[in-house]
Amino acid sequence: MAKPNIGEFLREQRNSAQLSLRQLAELTGVSNPYLSQIERGLRKPSAEVLQQIAKALRISSEALYVRAGLLDDTGEGHDVEYAILADAALNESQKRALLEIYSSFRSANGTGRVDQPPSGDEVSQES
Repeated sequence: MAKPNIGEFLREQRNSAQLSLRQLAELTGVSNPYLSQIERGLRKPSAEVLQQIAKALRISSEALYVRAGLLDDTGEGHDVEYAILADAALNESQKRALLEIYSSFRSANGTGRVDQPPSGDEVSQES
C-alpha cells in the first residue's frame, strides 16, 4: 500500500486531531490558504513550515520531513511510526505515548533496532 503524499498525510493528521484548517493555521502561524494549498498538493512546504505543523499536530517532524522528501527514509522504524501516526483509532495522546515508548526501545538497544533480543548476560544482569 502506497503512503499518501505529504498533503494527504497532513489532512489525515489534522482530521485525526479534530482541527479545522483555520485552527491549524492559528496554531502554526501559517496562512489558511497556504495550508490548504499544501493539503491539496499545490505547494511543497519548507522544513520550517513542516516543523510548525508537526509541533501543532504533535507528531514527529522527522516523519514529515521524510514524507516531504527532505530526509532520506532509511526504512528502519519508519513503517512503525507511520502506522502509529496514521491510525485513526488512536487519539493524539496515545500516538505520542506509543511513539515515545518505541523511540525509547530503539535508543536502549543502541543500534536503533528493536528486533534484537538481549543476550543471556544482559538478561541475568537485569534480574
